[in-house]
Amino acid sequence: MAEPKRCDWPGLAGDGLYQAYHDAEWGVPVHDDQRLLEKLILEGFQSGLSWLTILRKREAFRQAFDQFDPEQVARYSGADVARLMADAGIVRSRAKIEAAIGNARAYLDMRERAGAGQPLAALLWGLMPARPDGLGSGVAGYERHGDVPAVTPVSTEMAKVLKSRGFRFVGPTTAYAFMQSVGMVNDHLVTCHRHGPCAALQRSVAVGLRNGRRRLNPRP
Repeated sequence: MAEPKRCDWPGLAGDGLYQAYHDAEWGVPVHDDQRLLEKLILEGFQSGLSWLTILRKREAFRQAFDQFDPEQVARYSGADVARLMADAGIVRSRAKIEAAIGNARAYLDMRERAGAGQPLAALLWGLMPARPDGLGSGVAGYERHGDVPAVTPVSTEMAKVLKSRGFRFVGPTTAYAFMQSVGMVNDHLVTCHRHGPCAALQRSVAVGLRNGRRRLNPRP
């Protein structure tokens, strides 16, 4: 059976782990707060590195950070920072580790203020335009990896909003990579076998946003 046509990401061809992530996760809308927080923290760890580096360490990150349970991570002390700095399975950056802990605390503060629900999902998805043709970046799609932007006005606004709530390592470029990965935009190339399915999922989200229903749960 012929391999499906995929995006032309560097390093994707022949890498089973990377291909599985591309085919099953990247670009699929996510609305669960803990999953969004995990991805936001991991995108922060990616800063200056490749996503493939983080993906290969993701299970080690999950083990080290208690599956990114915000209540657990928010309670981390100096001893936990030392433990994480000694863990060769993750990216050992003190600034990023401390930002991850601070982001968990910022999230809990948001949740306490909101009282219930999925406040992170409501905040971030609320920044997305409810377009009838999906939640893309205003174009029909890209044909080459090099044409995909690194920053957009929405990612710049998202970074500003997150920073105002105490989140760190969430600059506009990190915010856009996050938006791509959690399906807020569909940057699968138009020639990729995942472009159409992810576009369909985004159309369902767009309908929900227009109707005021933000807690949809589309499946890949």
